Amino acid sequence: MSLLVTGSIGIDTVSTPFGQADAVLGGSSVYFAFAASQYVAVRLVAAVGADFPPAFRDLLESRDIDLRGLEVRPESKTFRWTGRFEGAMNEAETVAVDLNVLAEDAPPVPPEFTDSETVFLANTHPTLQRALLGKLSGPKLVVCDTMNLWIETERESLLETLRLVTGVIINDAEARALTGAVNLIEVGEAMLELGPEFVVIKKGEHGALLVTRDEPVAVPAYPTKAVRDPTGAGDSFAGGFLGYLSACGNHRGESLRSALVRGTVAASFTIEDFSVDRVKDLAREEVDERVGRFLDMLRIE
Repeated sequence: MSLLVTGSIGIDTVSTPFGQADAVLGGSSVYFAFAASQYVAVRLVAAVGADFPPAFRDLLESRDIDLRGLEVRPESKTFRWTGRFEGAMNEAETVAVDLNVLAEDAPPVPPEFTDSETVFLANTHPTLQRALLGKLSGPKLVVCDTMNLWIETERESLLETLRLVTGVIINDAEARALTGAVNLIEVGEAMLELGPEFVVIKKGEHGALLVTRDEPVAVPAYPTKAVRDPTGAGDSFAGGFLGYLSACGNHRGESLRSALVRGTVAASFTIEDFSVDRVKDLAREEVDERVGRFLDMLRIE
């Protein structure tokens, strides 16, 4: 199935205990697209400013990413984020943010993209998420992300969006804030009552939980010592997860369980270096090899 992602493209400056990366490629749709393009061609819808470096576009074009939906606005500037991770690096601290194009109108959807069958609505205002959906002819699988800001300030609009999607990928703190529940299985079940068919709750270094009408499924994070920069791990997870589902053409039962593993593996590569440095030249064979090792680890008997 054709896969479309809409979200941010940014110029990031990130510091962690392992160093600093200045003015590097970032953004939710970027990390998603790099991970998903291991499985299917990705259609990207986003906006950048005149300051967007040509080298960054070249990086995107080096993968199977269709950039006909990338709008360059000559009078605008690209979204910029400065953040740092300290200690266990469980959560980013935002040092500075310049919304720039993200404070403007959403980019248009090219006519060639309107037949997209799988859609990921990366974190943005829920009204904008619905606006993009309204431009598509009838997607079969729609998954969204969100954040505490929209949960706290745009709750009714967010609930309207959740009634329209097939699935949600969200972190544990956000899911608890949205539902008011504490136990993550109860949290997931409460979110199912809001409309989605499935909910994936990301737990950082503790893995991920899939909640459907059937039995919940949990997987740990892939064990790795090479954690240099967690930026983009959640969006990479979503890319691996949805890229796999789009490739297999099914989003139920065993396919969801298998996608959970692919998402976890995708995130494990991203965190091994800054920006997209680890994944920009990543071969599918290396991904499949790590998936195989992970499946062996999960096999107890």
